[in-house]
Amino acid sequence: MITSQIIQNSIDELSAITRVQLSVMDLKGRVVAATAEAPTFDMEFISDFANSPVDSQVIGGMHLLKILDEGELVYVLLAAGNGEDAYMVGKICVSQLQNLIVAYKEKYDRNNFFQNLLLDNLLLIDIYNRAKKLRIDVTIPRVIILVETRAERDSGAAELLGSMFTSQNGDYVTAVDETSVILVKSLKAGEKYEEIESIATTIVDMMNTEAMLDVRVSYGTIVSELKDLSKSYKEAKMALDVGKIFYAEKHVIAYNTLGIGRLIYQLPINLCRIFIDEIFGGREIPENLDEETLNTINKFFENNLNVSETSRQLFVHRNTLVYRIEKLEKTTGLDIRTFDEALTFKIALMVISYMKYVDSNQF
Repeated sequence: MITSQIIQNSIDELSAITRVQLSVMDLKGRVVAATAEAPTFDMEFISDFANSPVDSQVIGGMHLLKILDEGELVYVLLAAGNGEDAYMVGKICVSQLQNLIVAYKEKYDRNNFFQNLLLDNLLLIDIYNRAKKLRIDVTIPRVIILVETRAERDSGAAELLGSMFTSQNGDYVTAVDETSVILVKSLKAGEKYEEIESIATTIVDMMNTEAMLDVRVSYGTIVSELKDLSKSYKEAKMALDVGKIFYAEKHVIAYNTLGIGRLIYQLPINLCRIFIDEIFGGREIPENLDEETLNTINKFFENNLNVSETSRQLFVHRNTLVYRIEKLEKTTGLDIRTFDEALTFKIALMVISYMKYVDSNQF
């Protein structure tokens, strides 16, 4: 239901323009909002007016009008002023408040609809029926963009996202937990992942500059029908988790670019431990290596196993780099100068990162 503050703001603006004093009362005769001291009426009088067939009534220069919600009386408006002017302003105010009530109901109904849709709480027939009632197109392409604030959900993030993407353009902002905000983004025909990447990057920049928030943004795959949005949401959630584990330096993570990280994320943890035991066989595992060695390994991989280029970027002699690689081979049993063993070592590093993530998130 619309709040009393919204009603107060609405009648204040109208009263300031027209100089007509306005008051809104509930059906028990209590003042909900008023631009001046509200007149007092006996509760029985309000009840009689509410039950009467007329839409308005005049008593001593005071105009009483009914405010309806889908045909049901919810408030009584009192307009005090000069004759016809007060009546006309009162009718305008009634129309404005009734439209606000519908708009706010629709907003929260849509919010509830998208929350249940993303969580797979709706039957297929309910999706189409409720979408039709809420005037939501079911066949345009959409994608879920997930914005995580790395803390308990800040209302500023939702407000900023809501100002950037409005329902008039077919975009909807909602949330299903306390740490992230969800953007249901409608796409134009022909828009591809490059455009979504650009939108996600813009969100990161805007959150940082306007709300001073350090956020991570992920998105799922594009779906062509409304019923498939839960799939895109699950993909965006997975992308966010996989990004934290394997691509911590990135602020924007796309589900369709997760690569082998997505595969490892779906492996049972016991299978991961067996894999690590088989690869290293009791030798020193990469999580116990010093920072210098790990930095050398990562730079070596970045340069496609090129010893000369890696030594140049690390500002070390080629022989020093070779010595470090040979030392690593002695401790782990893997020679990362060969493609097969370098690939095995890279996968092992990712599996270890995943295991550490799982262990740190166990309750």
